[in-house]
Amino acid sequence: MKKLKQREVVFIEIADFINHLYSDLSLSKNTIDAYESDLVQYESFLYKVLNIEDVRDILREDILKYIQSLKRKNLSKATISRKIVAIKDFHKYLYKNPMYRLKSNEAELIDTPKADKKLPVVLTVDEIDKMISSINTDDNIGIRNKAMVEVLYAGGFRITELLELKITDIHWKEKYIKISEGKGNKDRLVPIGEMALLALRNYVNNARSELLKDNKTNLVFLSYQGKEISRQYVFKYIKKLALENGITKTISPHTIRHSFATHLLENGVDLRIVQELLGHEDISTTQIYTHIDRSKLKNMYDNVFPLSSVNKDDEKQ
Repeated sequence: MKKLKQREVVFIEIADFINHLYSDLSLSKNTIDAYESDLVQYESFLYKVLNIEDVRDILREDILKYIQSLKRKNLSKATISRKIVAIKDFHKYLYKNPMYRLKSNEAELIDTPKADKKLPVVLTVDEIDKMISSINTDDNIGIRNKAMVEVLYAGGFRITELLELKITDIHWKEKYIKISEGKGNKDRLVPIGEMALLALRNYVNNARSELLKDNKTNLVFLSYQGKEISRQYVFKYIKKLALENGITKTISPHTIRHSFATHLLENGVDLRIVQELLGHEDISTTQIYTHIDRSKLKNMYDNVFPLSSVNKDDEKQ
């Protein structure tokens, strides 16, 4: 049996449970270490604060008292949720194991708080323009990179969709790009603006053939070897481009997709249309961008009407 690295515990059942995670579930070392740390902290509270020395004496109220102690420490919801999951899994294990003869699972009805959804990082229109305008197009790679960023933003594409784009997916005359969703052979048609089409046409006509060399591929965007571009390259390039333009936000290619959706909503485009353009099956996924829009609107309102926010000193009077 694995010896807990934290310290010897009062509840030997914790050591049994950790051993079960190792031998029966084959969880990763980091996951098991997190379980161990959380359960040792839980046991310490029960023993030192509530004087509980036997797992059979733990009641739902005791678990709730521990959770309240976590909340008083101002821990994040994500951290508290992780600790509660560990407790619930531990008690479920004890209850299901006849060796421990527990009459009930005291943690079964304990709610796990939902973690706060973090709003995605979004670039402003000016920041996007700045990045695109700064791309040096003196060589084939630069021409390609400008076309990639233009298309990425103009269509709100996922990085995989961009890199798997084929020449036959571009409908020049109709000014849209076809994206194969891979789910039930469903295709998504995304209109593309003039600037992106211009950059894309320049790349296809003047740079792609030279990058292609003797390779036979229908992919639009090619590496200097004439092969598929790696996701890692695009990630690094987008970050480098941002830093070169003084943008210190933590961004990735997906940030440009977030920005595309947010800018559409800010300009009055219906949420359902944005959902279709992004290829979201559930509109609830798209609704995250309405929160960004409202947040920005609130900041704008406070800037225009500074007295709308009650002064804290006034509240005390």
